[in-house]
Amino acid sequence: MPKFNMTTIVNAAECYQIAEQKAIEYFKSLYQQLAFKTYSSTLTKDILSWKHNHIHHHSFLSGLFGRKDKPNSQEYHKYIHWLDYTGKLDNYLDRSIAYIFLRDLGKALDSPATQARIQHVVDSLKEQLTRSVTLDRANGTEKISFVGLYRNAQKEGVGSTLLWVLDKLKTMSDHLPKELDAVHAQRKVIKIIAGVLMHEIEEMSSNTSPEERSRKIDEAIRLGYSYGLTYPLIDDLLDSKVLSLEEKKRYSELIRTTLITGNVPELGEWIGMNSDLVKYVHSELSDSFEYIKVHQRPGAQKSFFELAYVFFNAQDVDRVKDLSNQNYSNEDLYIPVILKSSFSRLIARSVISAPVDIGFDNRTFYYGIYNQLADDFSDMFEDLKEERVTPYTYYIKYHVQRQDLINPFELYWTVISNLIHNVYHSDTKTCEVILDRAINGLKRFKERMGTERYDEVMGLFASVNPKFNDLVQKMVRKADDVDFLDKLLRDRMITILKNEKAEQEAFVDTIQTVGKQISGILNIAKTLDNPLLNQTIIDSANYSLEAGGKKVRPLMAWAMGVNGYGLDPKAIAPLLRSLEYMHTASLIYDDLPSQDNAYTRRGRQTLHVVYNIAIAELTGLFLTQKAIEELTSLDPFDPKIVLNLIQYATRLIEDMCKGQAMDLDSKGKRLTLEQLNMMYFYKTGLAFEASLVMPAILAQEKEAQIEALKEFAHHAGIAFQIKDDLLDAEGDPVLLGKLTGKDVENNNSTFVTLLGSEGARKEMWDHYCQAMEELEYVPRNTTFLKQLLNYIVKRDH
Repeated sequence: MPKFNMTTIVNAAECYQIAEQKAIEYFKSLYQQLAFKTYSSTLTKDILSWKHNHIHHHSFLSGLFGRKDKPNSQEYHKYIHWLDYTGKLDNYLDRSIAYIFLRDLGKALDSPATQARIQHVVDSLKEQLTRSVTLDRANGTEKISFVGLYRNAQKEGVGSTLLWVLDKLKTMSDHLPKELDAVHAQRKVIKIIAGVLMHEIEEMSSNTSPEERSRKIDEAIRLGYSYGLTYPLIDDLLDSKVLSLEEKKRYSELIRTTLITGNVPELGEWIGMNSDLVKYVHSELSDSFEYIKVHQRPGAQKSFFELAYVFFNAQDVDRVKDLSNQNYSNEDLYIPVILKSSFSRLIARSVISAPVDIGFDNRTFYYGIYNQLADDFSDMFEDLKEERVTPYTYYIKYHVQRQDLINPFELYWTVISNLIHNVYHSDTKTCEVILDRAINGLKRFKERMGTERYDEVMGLFASVNPKFNDLVQKMVRKADDVDFLDKLLRDRMITILKNEKAEQEAFVDTIQTVGKQISGILNIAKTLDNPLLNQTIIDSANYSLEAGGKKVRPLMAWAMGVNGYGLDPKAIAPLLRSLEYMHTASLIYDDLPSQDNAYTRRGRQTLHVVYNIAIAELTGLFLTQKAIEELTSLDPFDPKIVLNLIQYATRLIEDMCKGQAMDLDSKGKRLTLEQLNMMYFYKTGLAFEASLVMPAILAQEKEAQIEALKEFAHHAGIAFQIKDDLLDAEGDPVLLGKLTGKDVENNNSTFVTLLGSEGARKEMWDHYCQAMEELEYVPRNTTFLKQLLNYIVKRDH
């Protein structure tokens, strides 16, 4: 059982009661407005004024000559270009950023300072928008440009922080069971990080020094991750069916105790089917909680814990509701919604220990339910399927028996009216943005559900006020210019994350499937024509070839040859063998006592240990010659091209020998960064180059593209070698299949010994970025190479 420290810093009952009383008063006010249907006449006037900016009447001639077809918003780049082309981009960005300032930052849009800030963001975003992504020229798939993100992070001095958070997100995804949907979990955490970061940036003054700005941004990203993690690892986990009822009860009590006492209880022995998952969750949340705790300024900690407790308890109250219980009151349904929807956003500012802002607190408190009712409306059928209790699912099930139930769709419009006129004081800009959002939400829902299903929903929820509903539906059909950037980015992020996951799975499948095929064609047969000939060399060669390994080089050649150029896999089999023979020969030489003096390789004894030094040396020579012989077997290709290929390969082997000699000469010497880069290119980059250039030569690729491939290989090879340096310094010998610390033992100059682990890691990612940038100049399917590059820098062996 977990051990609890019951010294409390939060009076749970008192702080929740205070928050609940405020929510009750707010709900009573909304209920009164709903009862008198004041929202209907008020919003009718607002919509009739609003529609003049959103219902456009185009002339016949302008329809023929003056318009450009509107692309689907899923086509991100085309859509942004279309907005710019039609002159709509400025207004699109303006309402999008204004909405973020309203919803996420709790700002009043009638403030001149806020208006100036919005305009500044819009101007900056318009210039940079298309730079944040790249378009895969080979297959048209959009991807988040890590290179762009990393370059921007470097400018802000938080490159390492970005790498940290991306690693954290990957680790989280790897640990989540499939029921929790890793893609949506990542999206939620990223969204919270963005929200916290926005708050931090808004709190900074223009006099903030670059060093202080970097520190604050770093802290905000880590705080955002720490808070954002609670959504998938607490809210989603407790909402799901992953944990048993008993596990949920214990886990919920553990969270509650943490928030009340300010200390994470020890997990103790966990009884249940999800022990490994809970251990990861407990460890990760403990670290996150402690990070938040120590970064709360004096005097702010208690307030933060109170906000967090109210948020969690409101979620918990909602979570335990049973859809089969027909006795929940309107207060039971709506009070927790008001609390959890507002306190989640209050925490996003509190987590950075921002100074008290009563205006922000009030606006955020009253705003929350609007956003939650919109989300619940969108998700009502999924929630109904999962038997979750929300105002919409409960109304669907019990509106016939329970005439006292509030129609949540009516309350939604009541909230909108109250926000526009009572909270934001009839501000024109706020009215415009909120109505844009409301109509856009209905449009998206109709598009997703289909007209027939949508009409059924409206028949149920909107029939109580037919005149007002007719006006709303007219706007849904005819209104334009109500879309928002955050929705575009949300849809795009989900698509990209899913594509990325699919590409990673395809990459792993290719590695396993093609890697196995390559392993099956490497064995060298013994000659039968001369039984007196000593066959030891062939045995020793096969011993080295059978030792496993990643087969990176022949896999690169296969991907470039087959996926990139459409070459026949069987036709290039000799090339794949040649590359692996050359690489294996280089490893045999590396391991010799005269060089690295290694005793294990790929989890087995090195060749000179099993046989002897002389046999190892001869085996390396044998495999080098065998590699050239294989190239002469490329029969389907033009002999002149094959001869060109052989000439390239022999020059490559010469250069690799020079690189290894350079490595040996560096023992005991402190190399410069320039010398180290050169040595690593000759040691590893050249072999990578061969794996890409040799298929390109066979495919008679243009010289410009070959040069781009060489540049990619240059940086990818150095990144690979730096990762090896890091693994030698920090890796697990069991996973690596060899002893670590050999570089220090042999007094080798490496990026780690020269720059330290952190500096080496930065250099690795810089070469990663340069390699990725070079692929943009290769008009081929390079998905495998991009995933390979990701594997190179993220591998643990």
